[in-house]
Amino acid sequence: MTPDELLTTTRSVRRRLDLERPVPRELIVDCIQVATQAPTGGNRQQWHWLVVTDPEKRRFIGERYRESWYAYASEGRPTYEPGDPRRKQLKGVVTSARYLADHMGEVPALVIAGIEGRVDGRDNLDIAGLYGSIVPAVWSFMLAARLRGLGSVYTTLHIKYEREIAEQLEIPFERITQAALLPVAYYTGDTFRAAERISLERIVHWNRW
Repeated sequence: MTPDELLTTTRSVRRRLDLERPVPRELIVDCIQVATQAPTGGNRQQWHWLVVTDPEKRRFIGERYRESWYAYASEGRPTYEPGDPRRKQLKGVVTSARYLADHMGEVPALVIAGIEGRVDGRDNLDIAGLYGSIVPAVWSFMLAARLRGLGSVYTTLHIKYEREIAEQLEIPFERITQAALLPVAYYTGDTFRAAERISLERIVHWNRW
């Protein structure tokens, strides 16, 4: 797989996660090893990775994620103009997201990416700096997983219950921010292809907006 192919075919995998096949510990460790080569502000390397494979703990997280997703979904979805690729993709995205919400607790491995520090009540500069040191690592994890035949998706809705989940998993809430929840499993079916996106003319600006 070329670098461009990897970057353009690493998809959000929700419905095609194999819920029955265990993911070897060493593969997840390999992905984390790759992820920790991502850039981090001031070379502080404040990331933490909590891998959850215990069935009861996965069930607990899955229930909280499901509650959060249905509350989020009830708020409605954006609308798009005819011809916008997001319009025809919306139904599939919602269907797959609902499937994941209903089955999150069954995914063989749930990886919580955390980072030292909290941004509660702080300004945008601090918030950007903190998340800027964990988001690149999370994406690197997903790329590494793709190379190893694993699927994942970047989710954050569990954060509605961040404190509860921190207590359940003994995460020091006052010190660690949970930035993402990554369900990790072998993917089913064939490989992935590049997605249709909105045109660059709408989103690229030179010198001024």
